Amino acid sequence: MNRRDFIRAAGTGVLSMRLAQNIIQNVYAGTTKRPAGIGMCDWNLGSSASPDAIPKAKEVNLQGIQVSVATSPDNVPLRDPGIREKYIELGKKHGIAFHSVAAGGILNRIPLASEPQSAVYVIDAVEAAKVLGAKNILIAFFGNGDLRVKDANDEFIKHEKNGFATYELDSKGVTRVVEVLKQIVPRAEDAGVALGLENTLSAAQNLEIIDRIGSPIVQIYYDVGNSWGNGYDVPGEIRLMGNDRICEVHLKDNKTPMLGSPEGQVNMSQCAEALAEIGYDKWLVLETSGRKDKFVEDTKTNVAFVKKTFNIA
Repeated sequence: MNRRDFIRAAGTGVLSMRLAQNIIQNVYAGTTKRPAGIGMCDWNLGSSASPDAIPKAKEVNLQGIQVSVATSPDNVPLRDPGIREKYIELGKKHGIAFHSVAAGGILNRIPLASEPQSAVYVIDAVEAAKVLGAKNILIAFFGNGDLRVKDANDEFIKHEKNGFATYELDSKGVTRVVEVLKQIVPRAEDAGVALGLENTLSAAQNLEIIDRIGSPIVQIYYDVGNSWGNGYDVPGEIRLMGNDRICEVHLKDNKTPMLGSPEGQVNMSQCAEALAEIGYDKWLVLETSGRKDKFVEDTKTNVAFVKKTFNIA
């Protein structure tokens, strides 16, 4: 039995965790590449598109925040130079970086695949990211924006390949996304901001979309919880994408708010090993708020878990 098979057989137990950590340390030995830091989505901090989240992030030992560009068409705070300046001021005061900007919930309601105004929110995110010093933006495709096809029973059309899931795509919607992003790519390239696709598709499908767009500035915003929940081979996908195709990683488990818990679905040790092997050197971003009324306690625990499991100094 090779080391990877042994880890899988051991599951999420103590032996698996210790062995995986040894492997991660061995993989990282001799290289300066490590995850850049630990951040959190501002919606998990409880203050979307608001600099009020910054002191709270510092309190729970985070190093960065993923900032939402907007909450609705009538509330796009990151367009305001004064709000941007407040982010910068409070970020310096509390030692918090803004590693990415999310066009998230707003695009889930107003999809890039169908609604012309949606492209404006992507451009808003690029412009805000440049000012805040963020290296990438998240472009979301969930809810109304899902790029998968449903059948007559309103279920996504799912198949299996080599024991893992694959879904049929909305070809018209995907083509629209490709066409829109081709027009936005020059702005992103000028700003030095990667366009990160976060969606319900497999890594292979995302890579095909990126190849159609034809720019390395378009990358994958990878969510281990979403991908595991959708039946994908998460460690295999991480190795397939490689460091250059992933702009940032969300960490969460759809079964529990506590990362690495025995009740969880996601094997974080396997994710950490795969990221170590590709030399992942960007941010790890928590998308979990902990248990009800235990945000501070649980987030500190999750931060400590990520530091240890993903070998962050």
